[in-house]
Amino acid sequence: MSAEALLQHLEWTVIRRLDGLLQGDHRTLFRGSGLELADLREYQAHDDVRHIDWNVTARMQTPFVREHQEDREISAWFLLDLSGSMDFGSADVSKRDVMLRFVGVMAKLLMKRGNRIGALVLNPAEPEGFKYIPARMHRRHLLHVLHVLETSPVTQQSHQTRLTDWLRKANGLLKRRSSVFVVSDFMGDFNWANELNAMGQRHETVAVRLFDPAEINLPNAGLVLLKDSETSEQLLLDTTNQSFRTRYAQTVEKREQQLADSFAHAGVDALELSTDEDLASALIRFSELRKRRVWRA
Repeated sequence: MSAEALLQHLEWTVIRRLDGLLQGDHRTLFRGSGLELADLREYQAHDDVRHIDWNVTARMQTPFVREHQEDREISAWFLLDLSGSMDFGSADVSKRDVMLRFVGVMAKLLMKRGNRIGALVLNPAEPEGFKYIPARMHRRHLLHVLHVLETSPVTQQSHQTRLTDWLRKANGLLKRRSSVFVVSDFMGDFNWANELNAMGQRHETVAVRLFDPAEINLPNAGLVLLKDSETSEQLLLDTTNQSFRTRYAQTVEKREQQLADSFAHAGVDALELSTDEDLASALIRFSELRKRRVWRA
């Protein structure tokens, strides 16, 4: 499917549905507020506690929050992992397919609010390992981003996903406060939490974790030959062996806890997208979770 056809499909099947269900209020998905102070007012029950001005609160003996002037030129950045593991999918949909759909939907919603979009693509097939797409507006630019994601080749050489280097590069490139979506399956080492935390300190950051159900629950499919898409290592596994299935489940559980701990350490919200889940439903669920978290705070 071409980038134009994909975007048209998303506009009819997902974006129209989100517009109706979110009723045009996308601020729970991305705030996009600028840094220029516009006013102070008393705290209300629905306000984000992170906007409380503690100096004024101490003087007035009642909570006050800062109101900021909306920055209408704020950029939204997609940090997109195109390492070898992203082409995995146990059914008809791969993690790269989910990435394409997420970027198409979210970028379209962002551009409706006057935001520019850009991308920093992690791709070991590129000479420097990265592809930088400057932030711009308009439909043609979005189609270019989708085309790059759809057509970028996967390197055939053995490689490792270096999320830490990628995030450090992004932290150096993104100078102005932005909305940032880090889209990856977060495979490999867990040494990226500090760089993700640094990003979250400067930008409105969401970690979008992509996964396939077969990566969580090993299917009982007899003898299976698996190939690591990044190291090219091959393993012949007997998925009917109960002892092996138990060890696999324990390894997955440990990794899932490490992921949750790393996101918590980084201090960013995590949106999880499965290859077998409806995208609109996942975005609506995430929006509601963020809204309830703000209210509880």
